[in-house]
Amino acid sequence: MPVITLDVAPLGKEQKAKLSKEMTDLAAEVLNMPKHTIYVFFREYELDSIGVGGELLSKKNKPETVEQS
Repeated sequence: MPVITLDVAPLGKEQKAKLSKEMTDLAAEVLNMPKHTIYVFFREYELDSIGVGGELLSKKNKPETVEQS
């Protein structure tokens, strides 16, 4: 049972669905395993729980990839 864990800023449902599908497809191909055996977990962190370059993301401009739901 391969497990893929992604630590990310908050994502929208569509973003998570797409990432889950694409990560599963790639892992199944590389590992030569059935897709139903691959798990993808998302650990989401609020922007004030992520520091980049010594500054919290909540204090910076939000990255374009962050979609608030």
